Amino acid sequence: MAESEDMTISAAQSGPLAGLKVLDLSIIVAGGTASSLMADFGAEVVKIERPGGGDPLRNWGPFYNGVSLWWKVHSRNKQSVTLNMGDARGQDLVKRLAAQADVLIEGFRPGTMERWGLGPSELHAPEVNPGLVILRFSGFGQTGPYKDRPGFGTIAECMSGYIGMTGFPDTPPNLPPVPLADEIAGVFGAMAGMMAVYRRDADRRNGESGRGQVVDLSLFEPLFRLCIPHLTIYDRLGEIRERVGNDFPDAAPRSLYRTGDDRWLGLSATSQNTWEGLARAMGFEELLADPRFANNAARLENKDALNDILQGWLGARSTAAIMDDLIPSGGVVGPVYNSADIVADAHYRERGDIVNVNDPELGETIMLGVVPKFSDTPGELRHMGPTVGQHNGDVYGGWLGISDDGLAELSADGVI
Repeated sequence: MAESEDMTISAAQSGPLAGLKVLDLSIIVAGGTASSLMADFGAEVVKIERPGGGDPLRNWGPFYNGVSLWWKVHSRNKQSVTLNMGDARGQDLVKRLAAQADVLIEGFRPGTMERWGLGPSELHAPEVNPGLVILRFSGFGQTGPYKDRPGFGTIAECMSGYIGMTGFPDTPPNLPPVPLADEIAGVFGAMAGMMAVYRRDADRRNGESGRGQVVDLSLFEPLFRLCIPHLTIYDRLGEIRERVGNDFPDAAPRSLYRTGDDRWLGLSATSQNTWEGLARAMGFEELLADPRFANNAARLENKDALNDILQGWLGARSTAAIMDDLIPSGGVVGPVYNSADIVADAHYRERGDIVNVNDPELGETIMLGVVPKFSDTPGELRHMGPTVGQHNGDVYGGWLGISDDGLAELSADGVI
């Protein structure tokens, strides 16, 4: 086991969201990312899973002793309860849980919650919870001509404009090796949920009703939002951004280079001062007087020649020597890491980005820490992903006051 930051697993919530109650009805990644971030920072997150198999994410490998490692990390700090939302009694339980929640997250096709009698009009009814914030994740959003299409993150990535710009000019576009659209949508969801909670609570402080609102989160729009200037570039200049490999189309130099010890290293000198410092640190004073590299526009026009010069210098040195030579002079460089490199990196350990936990199913395990860092109310890791329905007694008993006999009857009838 690699050395890592020890993390005490606590039962009580702490962090900036302590006291916030979140009901997560979503499956797979997007909504679960939003609730995961909230849980890391103290929210009490109750994850609703179907009886028996639970969330489909539990079937994502790789597995350790038959347990999905995706699930253990993605659903950490959450409580798991089972519930059949297609059953009338299950729908009533959702309403009773929602009555006590601040945020409800769902990720079904548009119209599904309404068919179950669990749409916003029902959940915001006076007898349920008018102040509930509802985050609705779907492939293409709750409105528009594509709203009824099935949509996974892969399709969202393709249609966001992002994938069309990835890869090299002579290769096909490249899909990311992580569920990027889902995870970014989840980050936007956590942010939007807290914005809506703030608005509700601010209205209440001002003597208003403080109603909750519905947040419509597609999978394609958050990634589209991060492709910041490209639509405007097309509109004003008629340019469509194409694949440029590892270069950055708006500033140079910026790319990946192979080092003398056969590793890959990222280098970025996209401001004039950084470029001039880099050239001097490499002993290329003459490049500063070369009109091909005098400013950013010139460097972009001649980026292939510049990349060849930089690759010649970097390719003749080891990664360690490059870092030693360039970083003291302000060079913005860093090696391309894999998981083994991250685990071995002292900076990750120092910042608590790698934590050591003891899980009943996995044993002594390392996992990523809580990001970002709060000075006064930091987030924490309380436990890894739970077993299916592990917290039925705690939630149905503690939140709703259902007796053990009542739980046994609901379980026998397939409601939970």
